[in-house]
Amino acid sequence: MGLRVAYQSHPQPGQKPVVFFNASTRLNRISLNAAYSVLTAWGLQLAGVPVVHFACKSGMSRCVLGTNRDDPAALPPCRVCIAQTRRLLFSAPAVWFSFDKSHELAREIQDKDIQDLSVFEFPLEAAGKPGLTLPVGQLVTPALRWVLRRYHMTDDEPTRQLYREYILSAYCVAQEFTKLLDMVDPQCVVLFNGQFFPEATAHWLAVQHGIRVITHEVGLRPYTAFFTEGEATAYPLNIPHDFELTEVQNSRLDEYLSQRFQGQFSMAGIHFWPEINRLDEDFLKLVARFKQIVPVFTNVIFDTSQPHSNTIFPHMFAWLDRVLEIAQAHPESLFVIRAHPDESRPGKESRESVRMWVQHNQVEKLPNILFVDAQQPLSSYDLIRRSKFIMIYNSTIGLEASILGMPVLCGGRSRFTQLPTVFFPTSPEEYRQKAEEFLAAHQIQIPPEYQRNARRFLYYQLFISSLPFADYLEEDGVWPGFVRLRSFSWRRLLNQNSSTMHVIQEGLLQGGDFMWKDQ
Repeated sequence: MGLRVAYQSHPQPGQKPVVFFNASTRLNRISLNAAYSVLTAWGLQLAGVPVVHFACKSGMSRCVLGTNRDDPAALPPCRVCIAQTRRLLFSAPAVWFSFDKSHELAREIQDKDIQDLSVFEFPLEAAGKPGLTLPVGQLVTPALRWVLRRYHMTDDEPTRQLYREYILSAYCVAQEFTKLLDMVDPQCVVLFNGQFFPEATAHWLAVQHGIRVITHEVGLRPYTAFFTEGEATAYPLNIPHDFELTEVQNSRLDEYLSQRFQGQFSMAGIHFWPEINRLDEDFLKLVARFKQIVPVFTNVIFDTSQPHSNTIFPHMFAWLDRVLEIAQAHPESLFVIRAHPDESRPGKESRESVRMWVQHNQVEKLPNILFVDAQQPLSSYDLIRRSKFIMIYNSTIGLEASILGMPVLCGGRSRFTQLPTVFFPTSPEEYRQKAEEFLAAHQIQIPPEYQRNARRFLYYQLFISSLPFADYLEEDGVWPGFVRLRSFSWRRLLNQNSSTMHVIQEGLLQGGDFMWKDQ
């Protein structure tokens, strides 16, 4: 397809190029986000817009997906990754960058501990930007947490080595990306995610240059993408105040929720629950011993959504510590702590998990706390329906519970807290106070706009902000979560033949909002 796109592409004079960079989407297979990036680039080329790819040619001593967390000395699989990059990107010019270790920088960080590395900054004078200091420690930290599958990092030599390699690699990206921006003067930059350090570094630099940055992530429905001028992991949505669901839209949302409540859903190509169990007799007997049930839904501590969520509490485990205090003070109430299923996904297992927190705090010795581990297919929705209220950090299940008409006490900023959808205190003290109020109340009064806003937000997220790419992609057939291109004509990527390409190009070139024009 790339060859046909290259042959049919005719850049229009006077158009500034669009730069694409997505070094953290894949190695030797095609992920959803890698596919979204290349398909978007092809559509732009066919529309006559020049495209330039910023491409890694062993440009990092350690990259996010090429890191072996058990062996920090292991080198990334550059050869297969470069070969895949060449196959995907040859239809447009690519500016390749290679790793150039800065001896001055390497010496400066050699003896620093984890805390010093996390806040380390370095001037960009070598890239021709005197006076500009790169917050490189801050930029690499989310990626390191994701790779190590933990939030709190051990101050040992393997972790320090990875930190150093990421800092050196990010600095190399910064030097080369700065040169690229000065050379091509793009109208905008399109990046994957924006949280992993290669793309986060490019994002930071583009902003310093006054260049628009668009990031993308997987949407909530299969084969959909979310594009935004902002941070895709924060999922900013500007929902019109007067937006109300029609009868058709309500039916569409109810159909989706019906499947979701039965566990029939996937995210980023991963189907979490092959089965889901209803509440059994033993559980119901346990429940009968208590006055009320309060489910507690956790998140994955290293997920790229977490930096946006840590507003009331410094991190999710600090929130859980507060929840534990509340539970200890209320032996009449049963608290069911539910670990997120992604904590145990093969190849992505958390190394700082809720189970570890439970064991460390001897939570299972408390008679009024039940821990449900990540692998247990207990029906969260049956649990919600029997509850007094539910506690979440930033989990989407809070939005669904609000739709079900349940009170939701939220501990971290979430996508849906952009609208009044849940009870969202502003401090740990207020959180504790609100929980005490709920536990004592005979009936919790929920503002009527919470359920309405929850339905409006979820519909917008599912059917308006999630742009469909299913016409171009299908399952890889070998590796779960990866895809391959369908057989299709290049004409289907033309603006006039694809509503998806029309929306994306309007957003990239004309400042549009990247929203689907729903009927």
